[in-house]
Amino acid sequence: MFADRAKIYIRSGKGGDGAVSFRREKYVAAGGPDGGDGGRGGDVIFEVDEGLNSLNDFRHIRKYCAGNGENGGGRRCKGSDGEDIVVKVPEGTVIKDFETGKVIADMSYENRREVILKGGRGGYGNQRYATPTMQVPKYAQPGQKAVELYVTLELKMIADVGLVGFPNVGKSTLLSRTSNAKPKIANYHFTTLSPNLGVVDLGTGESFVMADIPGLIEGASEGIGLGHEFLRHVERTRVLIHVVDVAGSEGRDPVNDINAIRDELSKYNEELANLPSVIAANKTDIFFDEEEENEALKKLHDAFDPEGIKIFPISAVSGKGIKELLYYVNDLLKKTEKKHIVFEKEFDADDIMDVQNPIVVTKVGENEFSVEGSKVARMLGYTNLDDEKGFDFFQNFLKTNGILDELERLGVQDGDTIKLYDLQFEYYK
Repeated sequence: MFADRAKIYIRSGKGGDGAVSFRREKYVAAGGPDGGDGGRGGDVIFEVDEGLNSLNDFRHIRKYCAGNGENGGGRRCKGSDGEDIVVKVPEGTVIKDFETGKVIADMSYENRREVILKGGRGGYGNQRYATPTMQVPKYAQPGQKAVELYVTLELKMIADVGLVGFPNVGKSTLLSRTSNAKPKIANYHFTTLSPNLGVVDLGTGESFVMADIPGLIEGASEGIGLGHEFLRHVERTRVLIHVVDVAGSEGRDPVNDINAIRDELSKYNEELANLPSVIAANKTDIFFDEEEENEALKKLHDAFDPEGIKIFPISAVSGKGIKELLYYVNDLLKKTEKKHIVFEKEFDADDIMDVQNPIVVTKVGENEFSVEGSKVARMLGYTNLDDEKGFDFFQNFLKTNGILDELERLGVQDGDTIKLYDLQFEYYK
């Protein structure tokens, strides 16, 4: 069973809690704070695996969790960082947020590895909170929470050429004869359920990748049958080969079939209907005589010659006309711009963390306050506070994110200490 869609649960590691601890030694009456920091939580990383060509593995394993960071210990011992988890996917996998359908990452082309969920930051131990005015801090920072998410994985096959057509017109047979693909072939009246991918070697040092897109039906663009599941595979192709049963052995009209599929492609995505196309008039081997074949081909020529669409009479069984078809398609590819169709990121890992690890302002001592949250940690990572513009940005960040208002609500006074992770400053209104 070929799987091209899966829903899975992913979770990053929680940051370890900082420790509240005080030095205890013989002959030392009052040791100072020595609580260590918690370890960082593990990341959830997606990585392309060249050996995979389906999402079958995700039918059996649906939960992927990174390791939690260890809590800090006494004697300034820092907790160990949590272990990252690497999720292997085939190239062409698009990762989407399950709730909104927005794209988080497209694992295609140059994008071979991406951190999807970042592990929580480890909390500071109480040693970090010691000041001249508070030498015995009994507060340690908890680790950042884990970030969890349900995501949808969609596999969009990456091929230069797509074979499209109604069920049982000979697409699988054509692919097996022309490439290294070994699809299951039988007289199915419904459709091939599994998209197949094969490399077509022209024997001249040139080759291209061709995909047998599972058979479409009218109404596919509205999701009838498995329409959307099949149409997603056409999106990355550069040239389409419309395969038709020119002999009408299934009682179908080849002209109507081509128009119906073009209509479905157009409804789904207008650009697909305008891709360079070729018609492979298959099953010419079952005509009784040449006159009957010419009459059937004339109907195709009358309908599509005005549009400049080339028609090749072929037999996927005997091999007739296939060489001419493939060389023409290869020339067409050379004239067609090679676009990298990449689905733009619509939903960022940072957005997820900001929702699940919001800004929290806490009073941690008589004259001390702590400000935490993934947005705060990220801001500190890219802001240069020694620069005038950077400092102005920092002050504006505190104001626009409601941090100053929350500090005042908690009773902050001039001269009180404000801690934002590694940053510490005195408050003055």
